[in-house]
Amino acid sequence: MFRTPVGFACLAALALAFPLTTAVADDAQIARGEYLVTIGGCNDCHTPGYFFGKPDRSRFLGGSDVGFEIPGAGVFVGRNITPDKESGIGNWTQDQIIKAIQTGERPDGRVLAPIMPWHAFAHLTADDARAIAAFLQNVKPVSHEVPGPFKPGEKVSTFVFRILPPGEVAAAAPK
Repeated sequence: MFRTPVGFACLAALALAFPLTTAVADDAQIARGEYLVTIGGCNDCHTPGYFFGKPDRSRFLGGSDVGFEIPGAGVFVGRNITPDKESGIGNWTQDQIIKAIQTGERPDGRVLAPIMPWHAFAHLTADDARAIAAFLQNVKPVSHEVPGPFKPGEKVSTFVFRILPPGEVAAAAPK
């Protein structure tokens, strides 16, 4: 009988001496992140089938099947932003996810494609940015390697939308 209270006391002392260094998201924070991801349109560019009118909900946020061509920059396909460790962002910390969302810089230093609206997300509150990161770390991991990015002139293996600068759009419009 004496061992059980002593064991619990030792366990409690260890927990106080060595606190966890990773933040644990609660249900309310994850729900807030889901809401923000939904209204932010993350699904649009990061879920296969979305641009064809049939989003594949079984691969939600698992990476697009459509690339965006930006003249002079190349073609960029919406990445897998699920916590899959091989093909997604499963090895990224919350702070790395937040940095990518708000500054456009990945953990490897590469700058995100100009189509990613990080300039708008830079204005998120710290709580909202953390909620999005928590949600992304808690969605179902999807194993899906997304092709690209493709440099200008490289052969592209996906359907492509071309983004035209405003001057080219006006010149291409029928008169």
